[in-house]
Amino acid sequence: MLPHDIHEDYIQVFAAIVVHAIVEELAQFGARVHTCARNESKLEACKRNWDTKGFQVSYSVCDVTSREQREKLMEIVSSKFNGKLNILVNNVGTYLRKPTTEFTAQEYATIMGTNLESTYHINQLAHPLLKASGCGNIVLISSIGGVVAVDVGSLSSKTKGAINQLAKNLACEWAKDNIRVNSVAPGVISTPLTKLVMT
Repeated sequence: MLPHDIHEDYIQVFAAIVVHAIVEELAQFGARVHTCARNESKLEACKRNWDTKGFQVSYSVCDVTSREQREKLMEIVSSKFNGKLNILVNNVGTYLRKPTTEFTAQEYATIMGTNLESTYHINQLAHPLLKASGCGNIVLISSIGGVVAVDVGSLSSKTKGAINQLAKNLACEWAKDNIRVNSVAPGVISTPLTKLVMT
């Protein structure tokens, strides 16, 4: 159930295969949605499909592992939605399945930067826009690996557990600004990244 009349909502969704369904679901309710991903050709193909359905979806090409690109993205979002944002769905993430003793320093930095730093920073950047909306909502897409021990790799699980905790902290801290924060921790979803786990 959506929190209020979604026809007036401005929504930012960080694109990935699983987010395609989220974009479509929100757009079907009449929401204006802005999404992003690194692959422009895939975004453009999705955009053409969304246009045929009459959805109000715009997009940016953005690698959210880059601080500068995150900042530029949120400037675009602010401009498109007149300085307000009703819903932020943050689904950025990657993982590498291997024994804990085999992670390199670079792999550690990449996974921490992708899964945790980018999520944290996007929330910081989105805060004034969510606050300005009068009833902001954040949905952080985590993983079951952040709740219970599963064989997806300790490093990814660590970042997803931190995202679950971040949701709790932000929910308390930003309640005074009428911003609701939740995390969703799904199990394995079939994407090219997870196909190896599922076979």
